[in-house]
Amino acid sequence: VQLQASGGGLVQAGGSLRLSCAASGRTFGTFPMGWFRQAPGKVREFVAAISWRGDTTRYADSVKDRFTISRDNAKNTVYLQMSNLKPEDTAVYYCARDRDFRLSSTPREYDFWGQGTLVTVSS
Repeated sequence: VQLQASGGGLVQAGGSLRLSCAASGRTFGTFPMGWFRQAPGKVREFVAAISWRGDTTRYADSVKDRFTISRDNAKNTVYLQMSNLKPEDTAVYYCARDRDFRLSSTPREYDFWGQGTLVTVSS
């Protein structure tokens, strides 16, 4: 499985971005997926996760009501729509496959990771 994240960039506070994560391999549609982020000097933190069918989602409190995770299994792609962005959302964002099917917030429960895409929010 290979994951390719894209869509990052520079945006002003209050703006929006949509991240995409394209996956290779036929098993994409059978695994939950998650997004994490890592700001400079900080540990990687959970952002959101989605079940394999897309009917269950989970969010970190810091992004709830601002970010929306979704997926299109026909396109082997998971998305993260980010709205009302804040400077503290600045980070490298990573998508990952949840091997344990628990929509976990713990990075070690994810086995395949994309390379990351940088989101910078200016104040």
